[in-house]
Amino acid sequence: MPGWSKVPQVTVWFWVVKVLTTGMGETASDYLARTLGPIVAGGLGLAGLAALLFLQFRTVRYGAWTYWSAIVMVSVFGTMAADVVHVVAGVPYAVSVVGFAVALAALLMTWYASEGTLSIHSIRTRRRECFYWATVLATFALGTAVGDLTAGTLHLGYFTSGLLFTALIAVPALARRFLGLNAVAAFWWAYVLTRPLGASFADWMGVPAHRGGLGWGTGPVSLALLVPIIILVNHLAVSDRRHAPRQQATATTD
Repeated sequence: MPGWSKVPQVTVWFWVVKVLTTGMGETASDYLARTLGPIVAGGLGLAGLAALLFLQFRTVRYGAWTYWSAIVMVSVFGTMAADVVHVVAGVPYAVSVVGFAVALAALLMTWYASEGTLSIHSIRTRRRECFYWATVLATFALGTAVGDLTAGTLHLGYFTSGLLFTALIAVPALARRFLGLNAVAAFWWAYVLTRPLGASFADWMGVPAHRGGLGWGTGPVSLALLVPIIILVNHLAVSDRRHAPRQQATATTD
């Protein structure tokens, strides 16, 4: 008997909140690393991620606040992981992009071989939930490295990178509509691109002018992005409570 779904429905609001959390995760990670130091910030990020994933795994069904709080911490820690590989270990972004892409591909292949599907609508068992969150973390690390590669290594800058990823994220939707791309493949393709999209624009707003940004500061930008995230997640939570009886009936008949 399948249980409750542990992840949200994919709607326009899902993508809006996802992009906002990626931007906030990027600037919050940079702010914490600069303010507290990379070791302390990394430890806090890991602890926060572990705590929220623990809460997420303890829930019996999707809850907007628990899920999106976990996504925010994945965003923060995913940024830290990608930055550590480059800044501390000295691995070029081009190499880390390939490494994270291989890791993501391996996760997706293992997930499919084990479960026969990669659809997020089937996240109703503990094993699938483990695959899901491992994949989400890999997409954040990959997306962070890709965004830094285009902005820094390829010298496109943050704003131009943001425009590039805005165009690229439309490709899976168009391929789905006009070329018959599989819905699951289109979802994960777009999901990876949300990370460099949100992070590029957030960096552009936060970094100093001499680095090609607006110089608003990573702390203020993080707080500015947090406000609409809270508003939208609250909206989703209220909406979920209104539709709970219908969702329960659907889960019972699945």
